[in-house]
Amino acid sequence: MTLVTGDRNIWLQSRRARRQIGKTMHEAFPATAFGVENIESIRTVDEVWLLGQPPLSDYLDFVRRWVIGGATEDRAALTDEWRAANDYYHELEQAEAGIADRVECRKLDPQLASMAVEVMADPRYRHAFDTMPTSFGMVELDRLVIFQPHVTSQHVEALKAQLGLAPDPKAVFRFCFPLGRSEPPVRIRQAGSRRYLFSSGSADFRFHEGVILRPEQVRDYNTFGSIGGILGLVVGFGPNFLSAVRSDNRLILHNGYHRAYALRELGITHAPCIIETVTRRDELDVVAKDDICENPAFYLKAARPPLLKDFFDAKIRKVLRIEKSVRVVEVSYEVREFELPE
Repeated sequence: MTLVTGDRNIWLQSRRARRQIGKTMHEAFPATAFGVENIESIRTVDEVWLLGQPPLSDYLDFVRRWVIGGATEDRAALTDEWRAANDYYHELEQAEAGIADRVECRKLDPQLASMAVEVMADPRYRHAFDTMPTSFGMVELDRLVIFQPHVTSQHVEALKAQLGLAPDPKAVFRFCFPLGRSEPPVRIRQAGSRRYLFSSGSADFRFHEGVILRPEQVRDYNTFGSIGGILGLVVGFGPNFLSAVRSDNRLILHNGYHRAYALRELGITHAPCIIETVTRRDELDVVAKDDICENPAFYLKAARPPLLKDFFDAKIRKVLRIEKSVRVVEVSYEVREFELPE
C-alpha cells in the first residue's frame, strides 16, 4: 500500500505549518479577556516548544507577540538557536533514518480487557471512532510521530500529580481514557443579539455540532408560544482519549499529547492507546487532523519525522514563558423569514 509519493521536508514548506502558531493563538485569548481572571491564580505558563521545525518567520513572530518580554528579544540570537536545531534535525535524519517505522505496539494486558470494553461502550468513543478499523494496544511512546510542536508544562505537572509517581496498569489505563473526569468551568458571554462567546481554560474546548431537539428534551425553558422546533448549537469538550493513527508501520499521535508527555516524563515507556488504521489517502482525510492531511508525505514517508522523544532533547526543545490564555469558541446565527409556495 502506498499512501503518498515523494520524500521531502514538506513540513517546513506547508501552508498549515505556517499557520499553526497563528491559528493556535487566534483561538486562545488572554485569560483576563473574558473575565477568567483567576484560573489557578496563574497569569503565565511555560510552553515547551520544538525548535527547527516550524518556519523561522513564525517562530520569530510568536516570540515577539506572545512570549513575556519577547518584543525585546535579540532576533539574531533567536535565529541562531532555531538554525542550530534545524541543523540537528538534519543530523537525526541521517542517524535515525527509519526509526518511526520500528515503533513497538504490544497487545493490551488481559487484565485491562474489561476496562477497554467499558471505554468502547461510552458514547464519546462510539461517536469519535465509528469509521475506521480500531483497536487497543500498548504503544511505545518515544517513537510516536507527532505533529503538535508544543505542550504546556503546568498542564503536564497537574496530570503527573493526578496520576502519581508509581501508578499500576489500571491507573495508567484510566489516565489515558478518562471517562469520569471533571471539566474546567465554561464562561458564556453574549457579544451581540445573535453572537455568543464561550470560553474555557481547556485546550480541548471546541464546537461540537448543530442538532435538532424535541421540546421534551429541553427543561426549564419558559416559552411565549408553542414550540415548532429547537435548534441547538453544542459547545463542549472532546473525549480526550489517548489515540493514534496507524499507516503501514508508523503511528502518529493524534490526541492526548499532554498525557503522553506526562507518562514519558514519569518513566513509562509504553501506554494503552486507541489505534485507528488507515490504508489509503482518502481514509486519512476522514480521520486525521488537518495538519497531517496537508503533510502526509512528511509524517508517513520522511526518513525521520518529529517524534515524542524530541520533547526531551535539550538540543531542540526550548521553554517559553507566555501569558496564560483561554480557548474561545464564537457562535453566531442568522434568522431569515420569508414566504415560499407550497
